[in-house]
Order: sequence, then structure tokens, then C-alpha cells
Amino acid sequence: MTEWQRKTPLEWLAYVNKEVNVLAAEKHQYKGWVLTVDPVSANILLANPAENGKVFITGVLGHAVQDVEIVTETEEEMKEKLAQLFMPGEGQTYSQEELEEKKNNLKNWLEKNHIPVIEEGDSQAVLCIAGVLTINPPYGPEDCSSSNEIILSRVQGLIQSYLALQQ
Repeated sequence: MTEWQRKTPLEWLAYVNKEVNVLAAEKHQYKGWVLTVDPVSANILLANPAENGKVFITGVLGHAVQDVEIVTETEEEMKEKLAQLFMPGEGQTYSQEELEEKKNNLKNWLEKNHIPVIEEGDSQAVLCIAGVLTINPPYGPEDCSSSNEIILSRVQGLIQSYLALQQ
């Protein structure tokens, strides 16, 4: 067991949100901001923001870690950026007209592909397929709901195909 693996979760917590250099087995070196350390395996997740706004995540296996050196203490701006990494993004908002158009286009495409679909609900904003699956606004694959996993999976795949054709 390495010295890194012998640390307690409280000791690992001292590294979170700090920029570190990690020396691992076979002289591999990693640099990045510590997102978290797994308390069971001692694995480290490092984040490296790129110029284009993307963030690259690297995992270093706990048993391979030989040394961890703090390079930069927590910066408030970076701490905020790291905290937002795995949070759901702000959903795009659509006007009533845009939602109506999306619903009608999807409904027409489904009907053209011989899938029985009806509108239901008070405002008839929900699409219902064969009485076993519903599609809520804004009518994407993630907006489908069904207790039948097979039908859910297939309809989500169809909607993804439909959306790919729209682009």
C-alpha cells in the first residue's frame, strides 16, 4: 500500500479544488485541478480546462500514485468552474410557438413512419405513443417516459435519428 493510499479522506479533502502535480508509477506525471479523490480506491480525478472552454478529465489510479504536490492553492474562480462541471446546464427556453412547431414536426414525422401518436393533456402539449409512452416538451429523447424499457429505448433512438436529420 502506498503512502497516498494510507491517507484518510480528510487528508485527501485538503487536495480538492487545488492544482497539483501527480507522480505515478513508471514515472508518469499528471497535472490538473483535483475534482475529487475516491475514498475507497484513492483514485484521483483531475480537471484540465482548455482554451476552447472544454474541460479534460483525467483519472489517476490510487495504487499508482507515488507523490502529490500542490502547485496552486484554491482560486475562487476555478472553484466555481469545477463545481459547475457536472451540474446540468441551463436548459434552452422555447417560445410557445417554437414548442408547438417542434411538437407538430415530430408528430408528423412519427406518423409518416407509421408510429401511432396522439396529443393528450389539458393543453394537448404531450405526445402519446400507443398509450404506453409519453413525450413532454421540448420533445427530445430525454423527454420520453415509459415503463416499457424496450419501447422507451427504441423511441428515444428514433427521436435521436429525427433530430440528426434536422441538423
